[in-house]
Amino acid sequence: MFDIGFPELLVIGIVALIVVGPKDLPVLFKKAGQFVGKARGMAREFSRAMNDAADQAGVKEAQQAFKTATNPVGTAMDGVKDAAKSMTNPLSSIDPDSETGKLSAEREEARKKIEANAARASADRLAREAEAASKRAKELEASMKRDTGDAPDADGGDA
Repeated sequence: MFDIGFPELLVIGIVALIVVGPKDLPVLFKKAGQFVGKARGMAREFSRAMNDAADQAGVKEAQQAFKTATNPVGTAMDGVKDAAKSMTNPLSSIDPDSETGKLSAEREEARKKIEANAARASADRLAREAEAASKRAKELEASMKRDTGDAPDADGGDA
């Protein structure tokens, strides 16, 4: 709308400083800011009212139809994007009472069982490895005691 850059604002500020004076300049800028804020609010309200009127008149539908007629490739790509979005969560569109829904529920239940069995087997394997490591550590400790002569005699008494 207005093309005012930094040099123009600088000139306006210097002129305002000379004309108004340094004492009343902050008050002037405050009033100017309030005026600009009110003007923006009125413009925003006017724009919102015009958009609402256009929505009620059906301009958006006409605009969509015009876009479809003038850009068939873009419309096709929009269809592909919509299809891709629907494919990101295909289970949300399946009727649970249909055969597909029942099969999907069975597969989900089987998947959960498989994951639970895999987790259980992994936990068992880790427990066995920990037990074997503990056993090996005890053997190494006993071996070190024997090598240093701290091991008890064969009859169970101290040396």
